[in-house]
Amino acid sequence: MTVTTGSKRSAAPAPAPATTRAPVPVFWLALLATPIAAGANAPVLILPDMARSLGVADATAAWLLTAFGWAMATGTPLMAGLLRRRGLAPVLRLAAALVLGGTLLVAVSPWLPLTLLGRCAQAAGGAGLVAAAMSLAGTARRMGVISAGFGMLGASGPLLGRTLADGASWRLALAVQAVALLAVPAVLRHAGGRTAPAPAGPFDGRGAALLTALATALVLLPTQPLAALAGALAAAVLLTLHVRRRPDGFVPALLLGRPVFVVSALLALALSTSYFTLLFSVPRLLTDRAGWDAASAGTGQLIALLAGAALSWLLAAASARMGRAAVRTVLVAAGTAAALTGVLASSGLLLVAATAVGVFTASAANAVLSTHAVSAAPDEAHRPSAIGLFTLCYQLGGAFGPAVATLLVLG
Repeated sequence: MTVTTGSKRSAAPAPAPATTRAPVPVFWLALLATPIAAGANAPVLILPDMARSLGVADATAAWLLTAFGWAMATGTPLMAGLLRRRGLAPVLRLAAALVLGGTLLVAVSPWLPLTLLGRCAQAAGGAGLVAAAMSLAGTARRMGVISAGFGMLGASGPLLGRTLADGASWRLALAVQAVALLAVPAVLRHAGGRTAPAPAGPFDGRGAALLTALATALVLLPTQPLAALAGALAAAVLLTLHVRRRPDGFVPALLLGRPVFVVSALLALALSTSYFTLLFSVPRLLTDRAGWDAASAGTGQLIALLAGAALSWLLAAASARMGRAAVRTVLVAAGTAAALTGVLASSGLLLVAATAVGVFTASAANAVLSTHAVSAAPDEAHRPSAIGLFTLCYQLGGAFGPAVATLLVLG
């Protein structure tokens, strides 16, 4: 994950972590990180079933999507901070416990609040697994494999969720993420001896709390705009003051002062939001605008998402030769085209194509821009923070997207 792009000098890989261990096989990293994508997207086509089972309206049940995105977004920097201070093994064990506990809670809960708690535990645990996998990836090509896996499992998530719900229960559909637990022993065996760099000081609890408050307020912007905007502004001001007082705390000032990190994170946020909005909106738009039935919509979306995810790996593999400016130009142009097509198109094929381009840009952004962001870390000790903050921005799109889709299409 340390490959940067641009000039010939910046295209060289950054120094790898000092270790005598061989890299963890990318298969195990992909299995560790990617099932959460299927779990996150499994509710797309079964939200009405979930709402009926829990005795709530569809719009109320959509909080299961927003809460998952919120917990994934806020959990990622927290888990990355733990990774920075304690090392890999404690993070993997805590994440596995959260995924397992959350899955069991979702399986038995008869009430929406308890189900929300289970989904949040699943998402926070998944955030830890993703942070661990990204920290071990090492190159843009290996990160591209993980990101393509995200896209492909995310693509299959809606249809897989529908199939499992029809054949058994929607609760089983929300349990698919637990497959990632199969990779935990293998990753611990290959890399469990790696330890965290010595922490520079006591844990910055205030910085972590302020960042969590800011992310929470941002997640609520689409549904509670005035209150969320006030909360976000207050949290942002307090966090800025705190970073000035403690520049090497939970949110390192060095990272925020690097333009490559800030641009990469914000672009990932925009592309992720666009993709997740399309993901949750297009099935309804295919029915309303193009007259497709649910089966045709699900199949068309699956094919499009698989194709887009596969293409994202090609861009990730070629990114070192293209340069940063060229990669960003491709991502911005394609992402803008996908968003405009989703807003304006009435043709079913165009809407499906917009979904394909959306997952292509989001998956490629996660793979390539993450390497740009991590290259901004001044040393090995700051890498987990760069990973956590970048992934926070990307995952905020996973919270924004369903909320925007609900506001504009599903509500």
